[in-house]
Formats: sequence, C-alpha cells, structure tokens
Amino acid sequence: MPGITTTRYAATSGRRMALAALFGAAAMAVSSTPALAATVVAPDALVRQISTEVIDTVKADKEIQAGNIERIITLVDAKVMPHVNFQRMTAIAVGRPWRSATPEQRTRLQAEFKTLLVRTYSGALTQVRDQTVQLKPMRARAEDEEVVVRTEVRGRGDPIQLDYRLEKTPAGWKIYDVNVLGVWLADTSFKSQFAQVITNSGIDGLIANLADLNRKAAKN
Repeated sequence: MPGITTTRYAATSGRRMALAALFGAAAMAVSSTPALAATVVAPDALVRQISTEVIDTVKADKEIQAGNIERIITLVDAKVMPHVNFQRMTAIAVGRPWRSATPEQRTRLQAEFKTLLVRTYSGALTQVRDQTVQLKPMRARAEDEEVVVRTEVRGRGDPIQLDYRLEKTPAGWKIYDVNVLGVWLADTSFKSQFAQVITNSGIDGLIANLADLNRKAAKN
C-alpha cells in the first residue's frame, strides 16, 4: 500500500529546505485554535511583515537554531497562526474526500498535518542565517477576494521563488497555500500523495499514515 514519505515533499537540498521552512512550511504548521482578529493590511504588506518577523526571530533565537521543536511551535503559533486559513489548506491537500470527512476526522487531519509539517521542516530552520525576503510587484485589483503575492528569498546563492495564495476574510487576509520553487505545496505536492493513500485506505488510513510518520519522527 503506497504511503506518505516526508522525503518526497521535503526539500531535496538543505538550501531549499531552509527557505521553505523559513516561512512557507511554517505558514502551514497551524493549530486548530481559531484565528484572532487581525488588523486589516494589504496582502503584500502582510507577507512582508510576517516573513520579517519570522526571520528576525529565528536569527535571534539560539534554541530554534538548535532545532528545539517546542520553540519552533511557539514561533509558528505566535507569528504565523493568526494569518493562515489552515482548514482550507488541509481541505485542498485532502481534496474531494474532505467533503465527506466527519468533524472528528477533519480535526485529526489538521492536528497530524501540523505536527508532520513542523517536524519535517524544523531542522531546516537551523540553517537560516542571512536570508531576506524581497516582494515582487503585485498584480491585483482593489475588489479582488483572492490574490497571489510573489516573493524572492535572497541570501547565499541564487534567489529562491516563494509565493503565497491569500484570501480576503472578515478577519483580514489569510494565507491558504504556498509555492516553493514552482510547486504549490497543498494543491500539488501534498494532494497527490494524500490521494494515493485515501484511494487505498480512506480518510482513516490517511490519518493513521500521518500519525505513524509523526511517531517515527518523534523518536529521531
């Protein structure tokens, strides 16, 4: 039975992992706690704000650089969680079967998905050193309800593409997918893997698969 492997959707190089974890993967590592009301700011300004705060925090926190999972979770929950629609992100990754999942299954999927993402990319945060985020011009109209904010992460080596899909909500703009080097993580990378597991063993099988990966990762 095909399963999920973290290496397939983790970055294939340390540099890519670090930049994905810098904000893209961290943005998806969100708990099921309801998001707090946020000050309404433009979507590109929001991405700049969050990216800068995450980078600055990592650079200043020796525990995060050493791979402390609890410190990473604290960073994500404090700086990123209020600005992500994680339920929608999980729904995109699960695809059509999300519609028939029970409330309990949805809650468990989100919890395991969060744990998997944090553990997959936590090690990459230790590689953050001199990166900065540069925003590209945003093509959007004032009345748009969904936009794409395109950025480049710059540091050593070539610039890395890191883009965000955001939606307008009553609580402000929310991120619901991230593109790392041309691949949308929820809509492409995770979705294809999740579909294989669901086809063979259903939603409960996917939950079990994710939980098993998380147990194994916790032992390492």
